[in-house]
Amino acid sequence: MDSSLGQQEFDYLFKLLMIGDSGVGKSSLLLSFTSDDFQDLSPTIGVDFKIKYVTIGGKQLKLAIWDTAGQERFRTLTSSYYRGAQGIIMVYDVTRRETFTNLSDIWAKEIDLYSTNQDCIKMLVGNKVDKESERVVTKKEGIEFAREYGCLFTECSAKTRVNVQQCFEELVLKILDTPSLLAEGSKGVKKNIFKERPPETDTSTSSCC
Repeated sequence: MDSSLGQQEFDYLFKLLMIGDSGVGKSSLLLSFTSDDFQDLSPTIGVDFKIKYVTIGGKQLKLAIWDTAGQERFRTLTSSYYRGAQGIIMVYDVTRRETFTNLSDIWAKEIDLYSTNQDCIKMLVGNKVDKESERVVTKKEGIEFAREYGCLFTECSAKTRVNVQQCFEELVLKILDTPSLLAEGSKGVKKNIFKERPPETDTSTSSCC
């Protein structure tokens, strides 16, 4: 079945980017969405990349989801991955206050610097709600941040898969509802998304640290 994926028909191709501090669960969220699995993963080196075919809003979609490294030493590597993204997912850990404050101190500024699309849809995601007893960032704070920065907002758990599917679906529905992004995702320009392919091996990126 996997061998046929490359030939699968789709109406639109969207590029989604996941950003946020190291350890907030970006890779786990992506894995939970793309493979119905959860694992405690080691930190991403540079960038990871996954393809997911979905039907949302009556459309067949091919999602190219880029999972960036949160560590500062990889920041320069990831700036180019903002290019052409129709959706950006900003992830924080509800049990670690600094991962939330860094969204405004670091990550929102990076979007302003590097995002090439003014209509790009942003989604704020508070991860690890399965650790409710350790929560230090309230849902109200998340809602207020999302309102201030014009983001969609949800809380989820990559571990229990609560709201993971909904997170990506809500983001994609908003992209489908934005004419300029829809035009970008049409088949005529689909090749552009793959111009910045991730490094073939991790060693080529880790040597720069």
